[in-house]
Amino acid sequence: MGYIKSAALEETGYVVLDSYNQELDPKEWLDIEYNDWKSSGDTRFAPLASAFGEIECNGFWNHKPPRTDKDGVWIPSQVEKAPNLTRRAMEPGANVGRCRVIELQPNTYADCLYNLHQDDNNRLNPDGTGWVVRGFFNLTDDKDSYFVLRENRTDPQGEVRIALPAGAQLIVDTQRLWHAATHPGTDPRYCLITSWTSGPELDEYIAKYNGVGHVPNYEVSQDELDAGQAEQTRRLAARAAYYAAKGQAEQTAMSEA
Repeated sequence: MGYIKSAALEETGYVVLDSYNQELDPKEWLDIEYNDWKSSGDTRFAPLASAFGEIECNGFWNHKPPRTDKDGVWIPSQVEKAPNLTRRAMEPGANVGRCRVIELQPNTYADCLYNLHQDDNNRLNPDGTGWVVRGFFNLTDDKDSYFVLRENRTDPQGEVRIALPAGAQLIVDTQRLWHAATHPGTDPRYCLITSWTSGPELDEYIAKYNGVGHVPNYEVSQDELDAGQAEQTRRLAARAAYYAAKGQAEQTAMSEA
């Protein structure tokens, strides 16, 4: 039967939407409660919607009863502090699973490449239903930061680098694409991440905000690209050797983030 997917994401696995004027909204992400949850770097997460409406970040399949990343329960104390973020997450009218703000501490391109990961949004998702993808709304004005997308974790061929100023909006099939953010600087980056179920509602939302599957790459010098790729290779080899020494296979399972 197959899953219901958005045609707009079929070619590249992502779309970039019209930029949102984030400066008009208050900085609600500074008021909500965070968990020390690690994913793709030095991070914390502040959930707005979780499996049962509690301030926790675990995958829905790790709860009882286990389920896929759908039907998230809004957390009253968080929603009260962040009504605009909640409204933006609900705007498409698509089913919402997990909805969280990520706080990412500064890192390098090499860190980003080492932290590239795929998500496991569709674990336990029944065939014939909507495929779960993720929306990313950049909240802070991170003009020197960029999102990295790859079809293959270790192959830079076709790498996509999307700029992350305040108001940047993209939707990514994060179970298909390896992804992470490069965030140089001194202050944390904040981004609203929402799990949405594909279907006509999400398709209409993408069309409304002129989603496109091709954008110019954020410019990075070839020297930095080469150095980052070499460092990724070195770190992954060291990681594999570490697990081999313990008689274990390298842990490459998809992230739960």
